[in-house]
Amino acid sequence: MATLDAKKRASLPDSAFAYVDSRGSRRLPIHDEAHVRNALSRFNQVKYESDEARERTFRKLLKAASQYGIAPVGFVTRRLSEARGDTPSNLPSGLVTLMMTDIEGSTSLVHDLGDDYPTLLEEVRDLIRENVNAHNGYEVDSRADEFFAVFGQAFDAVETAIGIQRQMGGSAWPGGRQVRVRIGLHSGSPAVTDTGYVGLPVHVMARVCSAGHGGQVLVTNPTREVLGDSMAKAVELNSLGVFQLSGLPHTEELFQMQAPGLATDFPALRVADSDG
Repeated sequence: MATLDAKKRASLPDSAFAYVDSRGSRRLPIHDEAHVRNALSRFNQVKYESDEARERTFRKLLKAASQYGIAPVGFVTRRLSEARGDTPSNLPSGLVTLMMTDIEGSTSLVHDLGDDYPTLLEEVRDLIRENVNAHNGYEVDSRADEFFAVFGQAFDAVETAIGIQRQMGGSAWPGGRQVRVRIGLHSGSPAVTDTGYVGLPVHVMARVCSAGHGGQVLVTNPTREVLGDSMAKAVELNSLGVFQLSGLPHTEELFQMQAPGLATDFPALRVADSDG
């Protein structure tokens, strides 16, 4: 448990807390990694003044988690999409393929667009949601710049990822800006609870997504094996090597998806290569 004495707490600025209410009462310190982890676990224990205050706190915690390289899996699995009306019992169980998307350079976009950023975010979410729904997917959660979906069939996840990247690349964005998302796919058998999916496969999915770049689709070897011969002939999975993803107990071989309409050239992945 992260601790913070009264003197140290008093010396911290308001920006070091995820939630400051209208009376100036400060909750959920996030000035270092240990306290960010603690704040993530305590988010639901705080009584917020309004839904808007809760949402602001939620987004601030997500940004703090990203700053310290923490995968906020508990957040992306916290509740199911209200738009689809899904409940945990509706979600596929057993072997599934998990997909996470994340907007690249979202901090710069927020800075540049200001109050117009929420509109752009909704446009991106709608585009992703349209593709997920079109390919038998289930929206698990959409928080901040991330979107989490699940598929009973791996090839549906592949078709969804391709559709998202093609549409993102062909869309006109405010001010002529380039808006891109990174996508990670991983197959496994996470547990279904009353808050959604939990387990190592969810952590792997989040780490795979964060390793990529905007416009890129990364796929793990378990997903490649589940796909077998079900992919369209025009779609290829090219091995990028074996990597140690942060916080995971094992290495993962990662593949880059290539298909017509998808970009092919990207910088090195944002992880350490463990295979030379």
